[in-house]
Amino acid sequence: MTPIDLAGRRSLITGLGQGIGRGIAFTLAASGSEVVINDLDADRAEAVVDEVVAAGGAAVAAPFDVTDFGAVEDAVAMVGHIDVLVNNAGNAGVDGFGGRGNFAESSPEDWEPFVRVNLYGAMNCSRAVLPSMIDRRWGRLITIVSDAGRAGDIGGAAYGAAKAGAAGLTRTLALENGRHGITANNISLGTMRTPATESLWSDPDTDFAKSILRNYAVRRPGSPDDAANLTAFLASELSDWITGQTYPLNGGYSFAL
Repeated sequence: MTPIDLAGRRSLITGLGQGIGRGIAFTLAASGSEVVINDLDADRAEAVVDEVVAAGGAAVAAPFDVTDFGAVEDAVAMVGHIDVLVNNAGNAGVDGFGGRGNFAESSPEDWEPFVRVNLYGAMNCSRAVLPSMIDRRWGRLITIVSDAGRAGDIGGAAYGAAKAGAAGLTRTLALENGRHGITANNISLGTMRTPATESLWSDPDTDFAKSILRNYAVRRPGSPDDAANLTAFLASELSDWITGQTYPLNGGYSFAL
Protein backbone atom coordinates (compact mmCIF):
# COMPACT_ATOMS: atom_id res chain seq x y z
CA MET A 1 0.00 0.00 0.00
CA THR A 2 1.29 3.46 -0.88
CA PRO A 3 1.75 5.45 2.33
CA ILE A 4 0.11 8.84 2.71
CA ASP A 5 2.84 11.46 2.56
CA LEU A 6 2.01 15.06 3.40
CA ALA A 7 5.58 16.20 4.01
CA GLY A 8 6.05 19.84 3.06
CA ARG A 9 2.32 20.60 3.26
CA ARG A 10 0.66 23.01 5.67
CA SER A 11 -2.86 22.10 6.77
CA LEU A 12 -5.41 24.33 8.48
CA ILE A 13 -8.07 22.45 10.44
CA THR A 14 -10.84 24.55 11.92
CA GLY A 15 -12.71 23.90 15.15
CA LEU A 16 -10.38 21.21 16.38
CA GLY A 17 -10.06 21.72 20.09
CA GLN A 18 -11.68 18.36 20.64
CA GLY A 19 -13.38 15.46 18.90
CA ILE A 20 -13.22 15.08 15.11
CA GLY A 21 -10.87 17.98 14.40
CA ARG A 22 -8.40 16.87 17.04
CA GLY A 23 -8.20 13.41 15.49
CA ILE A 24 -7.68 14.90 12.04
CA ALA A 25 -4.86 17.11 13.31
CA PHE A 26 -2.95 14.19 14.80
CA THR A 27 -3.34 12.06 11.68
CA LEU A 28 -2.26 14.80 9.26
CA ALA A 29 0.71 15.63 11.49
CA ALA A 30 1.70 11.95 11.63
CA SER A 31 1.60 11.96 7.81
CA GLY A 32 4.16 14.77 7.73
CA SER A 33 2.02 17.90 7.43
CA GLU A 34 2.52 20.98 9.56
CA VAL A 35 -0.89 21.54 11.13
CA VAL A 36 -2.40 24.92 11.89
CA ILE A 37 -4.77 24.36 14.78
CA ASN A 38 -7.81 26.59 14.91
CA ASP A 39 -10.31 26.83 17.71
CA LEU A 40 -12.42 29.66 19.04
CA ASP A 41 -10.82 28.97 22.44
CA ALA A 42 -7.11 29.94 22.32
CA ASP A 43 -6.18 27.83 25.34
CA ARG A 44 -7.77 24.77 23.81
CA ALA A 45 -5.92 25.33 20.53
CA GLU A 46 -2.59 25.73 22.35
CA ALA A 47 -3.22 22.56 24.35
CA VAL A 48 -3.65 20.54 21.15
CA VAL A 49 -0.51 22.13 19.68
CA ASP A 50 1.45 20.96 22.72
CA GLU A 51 0.09 17.43 22.32
CA VAL A 52 0.89 17.26 18.60
CA VAL A 53 4.42 18.57 19.15
CA ALA A 54 4.95 16.13 22.03
CA ALA A 55 3.98 13.32 19.65
CA GLY A 56 6.64 14.45 17.17
CA GLY A 57 4.52 16.57 14.85
CA ALA A 58 4.75 20.19 13.75
CA ALA A 59 1.91 22.47 14.82
CA VAL A 60 0.99 26.09 15.45
CA ALA A 61 -2.14 27.60 16.98
CA ALA A 62 -4.42 30.00 15.12
CA PRO A 63 -7.38 30.89 17.34
CA PHE A 64 -10.09 32.78 15.45
CA ASP A 65 -13.82 32.85 14.84
CA VAL A 66 -14.64 31.24 11.48
CA THR A 67 -17.72 33.47 11.19
CA ASP A 68 -15.53 36.61 11.13
CA PHE A 69 -14.03 36.91 7.63
CA GLY A 70 -11.58 39.61 8.64
CA ALA A 71 -10.25 37.48 11.49
CA VAL A 72 -9.91 34.49 9.15
CA GLU A 73 -7.99 36.52 6.58
CA ASP A 74 -5.67 37.96 9.23
CA ALA A 75 -4.90 34.52 10.64
CA VAL A 76 -4.15 33.03 7.21
CA ALA A 77 -1.89 35.97 6.37
CA MET A 78 -0.03 35.45 9.65
CA VAL A 79 0.63 31.70 9.28
CA GLY A 80 1.39 31.81 5.55
CA HIS A 81 0.03 29.82 2.62
CA ILE A 82 -2.29 26.89 3.30
CA ASP A 83 -2.05 23.74 1.17
CA VAL A 84 -4.88 21.81 2.82
CA LEU A 85 -8.00 23.33 4.37
CA VAL A 86 -10.27 21.15 6.47
CA ASN A 87 -13.53 22.98 7.19
CA ASN A 88 -14.37 21.11 10.37
CA ALA A 89 -15.79 23.84 12.62
CA GLY A 90 -19.48 23.24 13.06
CA ASN A 91 -22.51 23.93 15.18
CA ALA A 92 -24.97 21.11 15.64
CA GLY A 93 -26.59 22.68 18.68
CA VAL A 94 -25.82 22.74 22.38
CA ASP A 95 -23.81 19.63 23.29
CA GLY A 96 -24.41 18.36 19.80
CA PHE A 97 -28.14 17.86 20.28
CA GLY A 98 -29.64 21.07 21.63
CA GLY A 99 -31.33 23.84 19.69
CA ARG A 100 -33.55 21.38 17.85
CA GLY A 101 -37.25 21.57 17.12
CA ASN A 102 -39.96 21.49 14.50
CA PHE A 103 -39.17 23.92 11.67
CA ALA A 104 -42.76 25.21 11.59
CA GLU A 105 -42.27 26.49 15.12
CA SER A 106 -38.82 28.02 14.56
CA SER A 107 -37.70 31.55 13.75
CA PRO A 108 -34.86 33.17 11.77
CA GLU A 109 -33.11 33.81 15.10
CA ASP A 110 -33.05 30.03 15.64
CA TRP A 111 -31.53 29.38 12.22
CA GLU A 112 -28.83 32.04 12.29
CA PRO A 113 -26.16 30.34 14.48
CA PHE A 114 -26.30 27.17 12.39
CA VAL A 115 -25.96 29.02 9.08
CA ARG A 116 -23.19 31.35 10.32
CA VAL A 117 -20.88 28.56 11.50
CA ASN A 118 -21.67 25.66 9.17
CA LEU A 119 -22.10 27.57 5.90
CA TYR A 120 -20.52 31.00 6.26
CA GLY A 121 -17.63 29.54 8.24
CA ALA A 122 -16.77 27.23 5.34
CA MET A 123 -17.19 30.08 2.86
CA ASN A 124 -14.98 32.45 4.85
CA CYS A 125 -12.14 29.97 5.28
CA SER A 126 -12.28 28.70 1.69
CA ARG A 127 -12.21 32.25 0.34
CA ALA A 128 -9.25 33.16 2.54
CA VAL A 129 -7.03 30.26 1.42
CA LEU A 130 -7.97 30.00 -2.27
CA PRO A 131 -5.85 32.84 -3.72
CA SER A 132 -2.56 31.33 -2.54
CA MET A 133 -3.66 27.85 -3.64
CA ILE A 134 -4.38 29.25 -7.11
CA ASP A 135 -1.00 30.99 -7.19
CA ARG A 136 0.78 27.78 -6.13
CA ARG A 137 -1.41 25.64 -8.43
CA TRP A 138 -2.12 23.05 -5.77
CA GLY A 139 -4.59 22.73 -2.96
CA ARG A 140 -7.07 20.58 -1.10
CA LEU A 141 -10.41 21.83 0.24
CA ILE A 142 -12.12 19.29 2.49
CA THR A 143 -15.39 20.11 4.22
CA ILE A 144 -16.96 18.06 6.98
CA VAL A 145 -20.70 17.93 6.37
CA SER A 146 -23.43 15.68 7.75
CA ASP A 147 -25.98 13.10 6.76
CA ALA A 148 -28.49 15.63 8.15
CA GLY A 149 -27.79 17.52 4.92
CA ARG A 150 -27.88 14.45 2.69
CA ALA A 151 -30.85 12.56 4.08
CA GLY A 152 -32.68 15.07 6.30
CA ASP A 153 -32.95 15.11 10.06
CA ILE A 154 -36.17 15.56 12.03
CA GLY A 155 -35.72 18.55 14.30
CA GLY A 156 -32.56 19.70 12.54
CA ALA A 157 -33.77 21.66 9.52
CA ALA A 158 -31.46 24.66 9.92
CA TYR A 159 -28.43 22.49 10.66
CA GLY A 160 -29.15 20.17 7.72
CA ALA A 161 -29.79 23.08 5.37
CA ALA A 162 -26.52 24.76 6.34
CA LYS A 163 -24.53 21.55 5.89
CA ALA A 164 -26.20 20.91 2.53
CA GLY A 165 -25.25 24.46 1.53
CA ALA A 166 -21.63 23.81 2.51
CA ALA A 167 -21.65 20.65 0.38
CA GLY A 168 -22.97 22.67 -2.56
CA LEU A 169 -20.22 25.23 -2.06
CA THR A 170 -17.66 22.44 -2.33
CA ARG A 171 -19.05 21.24 -5.66
CA THR A 172 -18.83 24.73 -7.15
CA LEU A 173 -15.29 25.22 -5.83
CA ALA A 174 -14.34 21.92 -7.45
CA LEU A 175 -15.65 23.13 -10.82
CA GLU A 176 -14.05 26.55 -10.58
CA ASN A 177 -10.63 25.50 -9.36
CA GLY A 178 -9.80 22.11 -10.79
CA ARG A 179 -7.80 23.72 -13.58
CA HIS A 180 -5.54 25.20 -10.90
CA GLY A 181 -4.67 21.80 -9.43
CA ILE A 182 -7.11 22.26 -6.55
CA THR A 183 -9.58 19.57 -5.47
CA ALA A 184 -12.60 20.02 -3.24
CA ASN A 185 -14.52 17.22 -1.52
CA ASN A 186 -16.95 16.63 1.34
CA ILE A 187 -17.00 14.04 4.10
CA SER A 188 -20.55 13.44 5.33
CA LEU A 189 -20.64 12.13 8.89
CA GLY A 190 -23.18 9.96 10.59
CA THR A 191 -23.42 9.58 14.35
CA MET A 192 -19.98 10.09 15.89
CA ARG A 193 -18.53 9.36 19.30
CA THR A 194 -16.90 12.58 20.52
CA PRO A 195 -16.62 14.37 23.87
CA ALA A 196 -19.86 16.21 23.02
CA THR A 197 -21.77 12.93 22.65
CA GLU A 198 -19.86 10.75 25.13
CA SER A 199 -22.81 10.60 27.53
CA LEU A 200 -24.69 8.59 24.90
CA TRP A 201 -22.00 5.94 24.52
CA SER A 202 -20.72 5.44 28.05
CA ASP A 203 -23.39 2.76 28.23
CA PRO A 204 -24.11 1.46 24.70
CA ASP A 205 -26.76 -0.92 26.07
CA THR A 206 -29.25 1.82 26.90
CA ASP A 207 -32.46 1.82 24.93
CA PHE A 208 -31.57 5.23 23.46
CA ALA A 209 -28.14 4.11 22.21
CA LYS A 210 -29.61 0.94 20.75
CA SER A 211 -32.35 2.90 19.00
CA ILE A 212 -29.69 4.97 17.23
CA LEU A 213 -27.33 2.14 16.32
CA ARG A 214 -29.99 -0.14 14.86
CA ASN A 215 -30.09 2.31 11.91
CA TYR A 216 -26.41 1.58 11.12
CA ALA A 217 -25.21 -1.49 9.19
CA VAL A 218 -22.01 -1.36 11.25
CA ARG A 219 -23.37 -1.29 14.78
CA ARG A 220 -21.17 1.38 16.33
CA PRO A 221 -20.82 5.15 16.22
CA GLY A 222 -18.05 6.65 14.13
CA SER A 223 -14.77 7.69 15.71
CA PRO A 224 -12.42 10.61 15.13
CA ASP A 225 -9.96 8.14 13.58
CA ASP A 226 -12.53 7.13 10.96
CA ALA A 227 -12.88 10.75 9.85
CA ALA A 228 -9.14 11.41 10.10
CA ASN A 229 -8.13 8.51 7.86
CA LEU A 230 -10.44 9.57 5.03
CA THR A 231 -9.36 13.19 5.43
CA ALA A 232 -5.69 12.23 5.13
CA PHE A 233 -6.40 10.34 1.92
CA LEU A 234 -8.30 13.27 0.38
CA ALA A 235 -5.50 15.63 1.45
CA SER A 236 -2.84 13.57 -0.29
CA GLU A 237 -1.56 13.07 -3.82
CA LEU A 238 -3.40 9.72 -3.84
CA SER A 239 -6.71 11.54 -4.39
CA ASP A 240 -5.43 13.76 -7.20
CA TRP A 241 -8.25 12.88 -9.64
CA ILE A 242 -11.09 13.00 -7.12
CA THR A 243 -13.03 16.22 -6.78
CA GLY A 244 -16.56 17.50 -6.22
CA GLN A 245 -17.57 14.37 -4.33
CA THR A 246 -19.38 13.76 -1.06
CA TYR A 247 -18.20 10.68 0.81
CA PRO A 248 -20.68 9.23 3.33
CA LEU A 249 -18.75 8.16 6.43
CA ASN A 250 -21.64 6.67 8.33
CA GLY A 251 -21.37 2.95 8.99
CA GLY A 252 -24.05 2.23 6.40
CA TYR A 253 -26.72 4.61 7.77
CA SER A 254 -27.39 5.68 4.18
CA PHE A 255 -25.83 4.79 0.87
CA ALA A 256 -24.68 6.74 -2.19
CA LEU A 257 -23.99 5.69 -5.77
